[in-house]
Amino acid sequence: MKKSVLLGTIAAMGVMAGVASAGTLDDVKANGVLKCGVSTGLVGFAAPDANGNWEGFDVDICRAVAAAVLGDGDAVQFVPLSSKVRFTALSSGEIDMLARNTTWTFSRDVDLGFTFTGVNYYDGQGFMVRKDLGVASATELDGATICITTGTTTELNLADYFRTNGMSYEPVPIENNAEAMQQYLSGACDVYTTDASALAATRASFETPDDHMLLPEIVSKEPLGPLVREGDEPWGDIVRWTLNALITAEELGVTKANLEEMAAGTDNPEINRMLGTEGNLGEMLGLDADWAQRVIAVGGNYGEIFEANIGESTAIGLSRGLNALWTQGGLIYTPPFR
Repeated sequence: MKKSVLLGTIAAMGVMAGVASAGTLDDVKANGVLKCGVSTGLVGFAAPDANGNWEGFDVDICRAVAAAVLGDGDAVQFVPLSSKVRFTALSSGEIDMLARNTTWTFSRDVDLGFTFTGVNYYDGQGFMVRKDLGVASATELDGATICITTGTTTELNLADYFRTNGMSYEPVPIENNAEAMQQYLSGACDVYTTDASALAATRASFETPDDHMLLPEIVSKEPLGPLVREGDEPWGDIVRWTLNALITAEELGVTKANLEEMAAGTDNPEINRMLGTEGNLGEMLGLDADWAQRVIAVGGNYGEIFEANIGESTAIGLSRGLNALWTQGGLIYTPPFR
């Protein structure tokens, strides 16, 4: 290809990407609401309460983005999506972003044409069984019936694990977590397998959670995070740096309680840049200087959101583990605000 043609093609692609991304941001502003795809119901991550108000770890990510862009963390239309339709909803423009316990994989990033904007939870696939099944390890599950959500990475991981260990199983296909709970509790399957965090959330919702246990094996890497349509680079930057602001706020000690004090100015230049009292990072995103302040004001920093929704003091009882900050032995880490 001639250089002039190549440059023209690249320029055209850049214009198209710019139009697409401008359209997403402009649409959100014009609609006055962020359309955010979430789970159909996973307690602790995304589920409506008794009054129909959505709450959870993923829900708070949606609210933080809405606060950054619209100035209102409640300006969100939550769109519950099953695993089967979540990607179609994003690619068709039905939603502006997806924050639904979705694993970042090669094919989803490259072949499906999505952009993952970071990892908000490092997970792995596990197995839940009734204690009276009498097994203590996934290696004892030869011949078991297993509830598995179709069209997911867990379906492929399950096949790989059993093949590697020379075991067989009978799959019981399910569409969503609600169906999985029904099938599992009715005895239609011996085992329920999905992300370990989702298993913990599901177990916590049972009437007798102590009758069930998660087996010790974690058989995959499941980096979960929000995603947007590929080509929406400026929009992807907003979602990415919203998540980064939540994480960096925890690292730098900015909390919901001390936010106002910190926003008045500190001796730490990175805090000042993030909160908009120095520099022009907000302008670079196409937002105002106070965008990150609004992000943190919704539910606090990353650690506060984690603890409030899924942490050890909740019924779900997840420890930080890999999701601790990098300064505390975990994997949670962001580029600098500079």
